[in-house]
Amino acid sequence: MLIGVGLLSIIYGFATGHTERAWANLLLSNFYLMAIALGATFFLAVQYVAEVGWSAQIKRVLMAMGQYLPFATVFMVLIFLVGHHHLYDWTHPENYEEGGHHYDPILAGKSGYLNMTFYTIRLLVYAIIWSGFAILMRRESLREDEIGGTESYFKMRKWSAIFLVLFAVSSSTSAWDILMSIDAHWFSTLFGWYTFAGMFVSSLTVITMITLYLKGKGYLSNVNENHIHDLGKFMFAFSVFWTYLWFAQFMLIWYANLPEEVAYYIPRHGYFRPVFIANLLINFFCPFLILMTRDAKRKAGLLAFIGSIMLIGHWLDVYLMVMPGTVGEESGFGIMEIGTTCFFTGLFLYVTFTALSKAKTLPENHPMMVESLHHHI
Repeated sequence: MLIGVGLLSIIYGFATGHTERAWANLLLSNFYLMAIALGATFFLAVQYVAEVGWSAQIKRVLMAMGQYLPFATVFMVLIFLVGHHHLYDWTHPENYEEGGHHYDPILAGKSGYLNMTFYTIRLLVYAIIWSGFAILMRRESLREDEIGGTESYFKMRKWSAIFLVLFAVSSSTSAWDILMSIDAHWFSTLFGWYTFAGMFVSSLTVITMITLYLKGKGYLSNVNENHIHDLGKFMFAFSVFWTYLWFAQFMLIWYANLPEEVAYYIPRHGYFRPVFIANLLINFFCPFLILMTRDAKRKAGLLAFIGSIMLIGHWLDVYLMVMPGTVGEESGFGIMEIGTTCFFTGLFLYVTFTALSKAKTLPENHPMMVESLHHHI
């Protein structure tokens, strides 16, 4: 139902002539759900490299979320190839014609990196690395169920170590490519980290909510309040980490007051000020005040409630990255924003739960399953 309603809203946006806003919403919603799937895949790799035991029961959740990456990355390539003129000013050829009325020396100086061919190649490389790792890990985990032993575990640990190195580079460069290049004159050395923090805390929230849902349906009956507490601690910690990066990026740019840097925040502090303020309030103060205590991190209902608020908050965060530089004051919150988000959310949930339904919820032969079953803090 979400997919159908969302598809109708996307068609409505293009049919009514709101082309730029429709493309901006496609970019916004697809990136948001792609980031959630990528964050889960990153978290999975960390579990193997760090040889974590407590999370063995929820690894199939992480793997299932990662199966959305092939769809998201294909959408991202298509959105760029078809809609780039509506999203990225640097793709307009007239910006590079010396002596022309629209010649832009700053964009011309960045043309070695920001050009259609190299950009498309980078998107394809991201798709291969992220999707390939997610598919391989799930396939090997299913093989582990059949053969037992530690062969598959050590193989996945090796793959995870390689992936984390590639992720360290690609997560930052993809943030520059997909989001920061919307405002191509502007740059921030913190932007990759900032985008990662928002991506990861959103992903942790979805992991927690899916785990709670499956536990409520009896599929993860051995997941106890100690596992939930650990997930709640991650949500709390990375909300604070996101706030640290938000403050560090904003404060340094505000204090230095350099024209080439403050240009990014001027529209976000002007027309988008209510969203700008709500972004900080929702993404820091709400989780910080509510999840501060130990008991709060162990209550499923409270985690689901604050998780829903956090997901809205970080959607607003991506909204602020995309809309001011693409649509500007013609943006808003309406059918297109809600519907497009519903479409990609519905597709994400369909892919994730389909993957979960096609395999055992617990990786039975995981060498650390006993430790996970008896996890206590």
